[in-house]
Amino acid sequence: MRKKIFTTVFAGALALSMAGCGGSGTTETTTAAATEAAKEAEEGADTSKAAAGEAAEGEASHGEAELKETSWEPTTTVSIVIPAAAGGDTDLSARVFAQYAKEMTGHDFIVVNSNGASGSVAANQVLASEPDGHTVLYGHNLVNVANIAGITDYNYSAFKIGPTFVLEPAQQLYTYSDKYPDLNSFIEAAKAAPGQLKACTEVGAYTYYELLAFQKAAGIELDLVDAGSTSDKIAAMLSGQIDLMPGPYVNCKDYLESGQFAALGVPAEERYDVISQIPTLKEQGIDFVYPDQEFSFYFPKDTPDEVVTWYENMVQQILANEDALDGVANVEMMPHYLSGADTEAREEEIYNTIKGIADELGQ
Repeated sequence: MRKKIFTTVFAGALALSMAGCGGSGTTETTTAAATEAAKEAEEGADTSKAAAGEAAEGEASHGEAELKETSWEPTTTVSIVIPAAAGGDTDLSARVFAQYAKEMTGHDFIVVNSNGASGSVAANQVLASEPDGHTVLYGHNLVNVANIAGITDYNYSAFKIGPTFVLEPAQQLYTYSDKYPDLNSFIEAAKAAPGQLKACTEVGAYTYYELLAFQKAAGIELDLVDAGSTSDKIAAMLSGQIDLMPGPYVNCKDYLESGQFAALGVPAEERYDVISQIPTLKEQGIDFVYPDQEFSFYFPKDTPDEVVTWYENMVQQILANEDALDGVANVEMMPHYLSGADTEAREEEIYNTIKGIADELGQ
């Protein structure tokens, strides 16, 4: 199957940027902004909160955290480096952690937005830092996909893997509702015009391999366009330059509720409560499931075990806090604690899954 990737950044998309991860570049913001960002993310998340409570049960919630002894704690400001600009799902969930970690410990935590090169700018920044627990990478599968795409020569194994904090369903597929109101209409149009409907992604990113696999499962061929950040993708959709975009619910919800976007489906085994109104692709006849987005911490390789233990304890304590669960629900995510060891096992599993897609499709 012919795959085309355009590196042109849409001028219209840049001009219309409205929501999501924001533009490129590196910025640094304090946890004072974290509270405001979390509150602005979305109000009225009762359903999401209920889902969050269910997801937390049996993991690290309501005082049942299994904390381990550790003598380490921060001695200076902790930098949480993320491979995205402000406003997207990675940024918002990192700010929830930063806010409640500061409230619970009194230490300062800042979110450092470090965009570029499919996450490798942020990853390299952390790999080059001191292994003392004060600089940590945060995100989902970013290290693995960059390696699979040939952007870096390392994957998750180059890091000391820390705990998982939250989970978001695999990115849903959205269209502009006036053009394609449902999955069948989109697939019919794609089959009628092979390689002409544009789907936005970022080369070497999580969504790139999602779209490759979706094409195969649906029996269609799309024109894969590198459209930049989530905000750029949304702007390109609104301006009619893009036909399909994978996106996180927190950034697409308003457009979905206003009727501007249609959600074609989510590549999951079954519906999640947090997005229960969005059908899976499987229930619509497209046999395609893609890894969820599990947001975790990554440290320089020589980081002591006691540092990872401290972060494991911190994540569990945050997810045992009702206010923090509200914060997670407000950014349309679910609490999802995994220890560093269990997170590393998931990293290997997801790496092999996405690499299998790339190898099968020759990408």
